[in-house]
Amino acid sequence: MSIVVSKSLPVVVRPSEPVTTARKIMLSPMDKVYCPVPARVLLAFEHPIDEPAETIKRGLSQALVHYYPIAGRLATDDDGDIYIDCTGEGVTFVSASANYAMKDIMSSIDQQPSDVPATAVLLELTVNYSAEGDGRTDPLLLMQVTMFSCGGFIVGVTWNHGFADGFGMAQFLQAVGELARQLPTPSVVPVRWDESAQVMPPSLLAAYHQSVRCLPLPNLVEQNITIPWSLIKHIRGDTDGKPSSCTMFEAVAAVLWQCRTRAVMSDDRSNAPTMLYFTVNARKYTGAKDGYYGNCTTTHKAVAKSGTVANGDIMDVVGVIRRAKEQIPEQFNKDADMAIGDQLSHWQAGYGNALLLTSWRNLGFEDVDFGGGKSSRVMSHMLNFNLRMPLCVACLPCKREQGACNVLSFCVTDHHAHAFFQQIATFFT
Repeated sequence: MSIVVSKSLPVVVRPSEPVTTARKIMLSPMDKVYCPVPARVLLAFEHPIDEPAETIKRGLSQALVHYYPIAGRLATDDDGDIYIDCTGEGVTFVSASANYAMKDIMSSIDQQPSDVPATAVLLELTVNYSAEGDGRTDPLLLMQVTMFSCGGFIVGVTWNHGFADGFGMAQFLQAVGELARQLPTPSVVPVRWDESAQVMPPSLLAAYHQSVRCLPLPNLVEQNITIPWSLIKHIRGDTDGKPSSCTMFEAVAAVLWQCRTRAVMSDDRSNAPTMLYFTVNARKYTGAKDGYYGNCTTTHKAVAKSGTVANGDIMDVVGVIRRAKEQIPEQFNKDADMAIGDQLSHWQAGYGNALLLTSWRNLGFEDVDFGGGKSSRVMSHMLNFNLRMPLCVACLPCKREQGACNVLSFCVTDHHAHAFFQQIATFFT
């Protein structure tokens, strides 16, 4: 399949009206960890709207009045501290068109493995930072709107992770959609600086800083996996109509952790520990204000013997994950004895005994609406040269899959890719 995406020259979108605000906004300790890591999201919309590129560009310009720091640039003060300089220079916007219907693009992405990896397709639908850039002079956000022959369109957003996490970016894009639909103001009042968000346990921050010193893992294979709703319901035990105590996240995490452990575990490593790391929205633990869109996530871990995860009952694996989730509040207990050395082991884990799982379920991307209805599918892509731990992005919302869990995986090398895929397939039979 030869997908041709014709792109206009990039234009700069600035706030639609002058903004008189503080010029300098400091970054939180967690923000600084993610500077200048790029993050990407693509939102698919099946129903046409009038002039999608111009409509969304207008909403973007109006949203930048309320979210004025996004139109600025990163800068460094005399002490070497990074902050957002609210220069109003704007963000990058590209209008594009594709020579296929959107369903054809989706089919190409879903038919994995294939000769054309999903990332190669999705790269055409986003604007991306130069590999040589240091993030200081780059716009904090890049947006591309691609229109398809069927009338549907995809909005691809690349942003500097240092100014917003996934929750914050979803909030911003919802505001763009509301203003594109000609609402007078965004429904959520944005907050970019919050003292509460500064309160992160020192041990967690030390672990994150350690992570950026780790060497990237080479040759991780891209795989797109769909875990069907029937399997999730079976694991949750709610096939008889009774409510289950097992969440969708726990069921999906258990499947991915068990299948990957089976695929990569050697015969003499059954007693070695294996670790599942998962991202946590820390807003309710830090007391962050409503509307805060800076970085406010942490990472927690579940630990068990490799043999227990690989060979145990799937509900036992769910139990390990659930117990780890129950311990999350302890990270924010000032009286808790949290050893930094233990947290640093977070990033001393290697390819064979660790998996990082981030869930995009309920971030809010699925609620973005530019005028033709909410997004029908949420996608992402990444370049695996900067991955420092095997990774799965799970629970990517997709309406047409009727509850199925879509997973973007960079968690195994080519040597283990077939075995991992086969282990996933065994759950379907």
